[in-house]
Amino acid sequence: MSHLGILSFKYNLAKLRDKAGRPMGRPLSARDRQFSDLSPYRPDDEEMKKVFYKIASQPRGINREDLQVLLEKLGKADAASEARRMMCVADQNKDGYVDLEEFMEVHKNGVPLGDIRRAFFVFDRNADGRISAGEVMAVLQKLGERCSLDECRKMVREIDRNGDGFVDMDDFMAMMTRPRRKP
Repeated sequence: MSHLGILSFKYNLAKLRDKAGRPMGRPLSARDRQFSDLSPYRPDDEEMKKVFYKIASQPRGINREDLQVLLEKLGKADAASEARRMMCVADQNKDGYVDLEEFMEVHKNGVPLGDIRRAFFVFDRNADGRISAGEVMAVLQKLGERCSLDECRKMVREIDRNGDGFVDMDDFMAMMTRPRRKP
């Protein structure tokens, strides 16, 4: 079950029939289709450039070590091999760097929503299905960002739609996929 996407699971559930031949599952809702792994989120180019320059340690671009360091900070156990695989896919001219053009090419079709869901679990350190201000602070500190607990509480309040003081998956997906305000 863990390898099935929610859309596949619900599709197969919808095909189930009881002994009388009646459908047992409910049809997919618009929300189910919206958050399926099949529909990517397309961030704007400026967002992508910010991400690129945050990862790249050198003007030439992102190298394997940059990716490995990032993956290690995020707790990836096999960071070195994952970084190698990522470089094989993205470094089209095989110069040892993913330049901005290559980075944009890799993401031209957007970011799969499944990847955004997996990002939620990077923040949900205690696996309780919600993200606290403390968890936000811990991850940001691992990424080298300076942020106080009060600042993290403010971030959570801005995202938390039901006012419980936590960011749940729906809050996270809404935050990650909404259009960004221009400064």
